[in-house]
Amino acid sequence: MERTCTPVVSGWFTDTGTEAGTEAGADFRLLGTRCSACAAVYFPREDAFCRNPGCAGGGELVEVPLSRRGRIWSYTDGRYRPPAPYVSDPDRPWTPYTLVAVELEAERMVVLGQAAPGVTVADLAVGMAVEVVPGVLNEDADTGTTWTTWHFRPVAADDGDRDGSDEGGVRA
Repeated sequence: MERTCTPVVSGWFTDTGTEAGTEAGADFRLLGTRCSACAAVYFPREDAFCRNPGCAGGGELVEVPLSRRGRIWSYTDGRYRPPAPYVSDPDRPWTPYTLVAVELEAERMVVLGQAAPGVTVADLAVGMAVEVVPGVLNEDADTGTTWTTWHFRPVAADDGDRDGSDEGGVRA
């Protein structure tokens, strides 16, 4: 059966950089929106109106790729099986997962996501440089659907000073 990759939430991240044969996550980005009137940036994206109370109004909300990198603001682990609608096979043993709150470098906003597979709380520290990479939330063998999402992974020590802002991040 042929596999189909489907974003968990359409329009929240790119689908580039996930194709076979590409470096994992090379072009992968979270997508936000920026108000053209006041430069406020939103994630998740805002498509109706600018929520900035100081905005004069009249601007358009334009899709923008967000910084690939940021620094850990906080983190924790989930040691319980979450309730529906989270997809989880009750017949399989539960594996804890790591949640990471990351302050994106250029936007200075905090985004929550799971750590990449294999990354535990023991591998993380507040202030550590991380980058956003493509991830898989669930694979449905019956339909052949792979539900995609984003993950955060630590940046190699020799590459930790790059913020990704030169790669399309938004400066406020």
